[in-house]
Amino acid sequence: MQVIATHRYAKISAFKAREVTREIQGLPAIDALQQLAFIPKKAAPLIAKTLKSAIANAEHNNNIRPELLVIKEAVIGEAPTIKRMRPKARGSSGPVRKRNSHIRIVLTDEVPIVRRSDKPKTSKSSSRPKVKVTEDVAAAPSSAVELITDTSVETND
Repeated sequence: MQVIATHRYAKISAFKAREVTREIQGLPAIDALQQLAFIPKKAAPLIAKTLKSAIANAEHNNNIRPELLVIKEAVIGEAPTIKRMRPKARGSSGPVRKRNSHIRIVLTDEVPIVRRSDKPKTSKSSSRPKVKVTEDVAAAPSSAVELITDTSVETND
C-alpha cells in the first residue's frame, strides 16, 4: 500500500531541498525522521513535517504501523516563482526571484526494511581478489623458471 503526502508552495528553492531528500530516500520512515532532526538545513524541518504527515495518513487512513513504512520516493518539484524588483544603481532595478517548491513523499509497506546494521560486515582485506595457484603453475618444469642464486657482489679494494 502506498501513502502520499505533499507540501505545496514551500518557501525554499527546490535545488536546496533536494540535497536533504537524497539523504533519506530508501530509509525506514522512523529512521528518516531521526536523521532529519540532526540535519542543519532549512529544508530539513519542512521535509520532516511532510514525512510526519505521510506517517499520520498511513496510520489513520490505512491502519499501517509506522515501523513497517519505508520511503519509496521523496521528490522536490519546482513551484511558481514569485518575481520582485530590487533598486539598483543610477535609478535602475534588478530582478529578484523568490523560488518555491512542492515536496512530495511516498511511503510504502511493500518493501522489506534493511538497515545498515543488518547488512553483513566485510573487512578491507577480503575485498581484494584472492589469487589461487593452479596445478598447472605448480607443476611447471623448473627449467622454465630461472632462479637467481648468485647474490655475491664484487668490490674493488
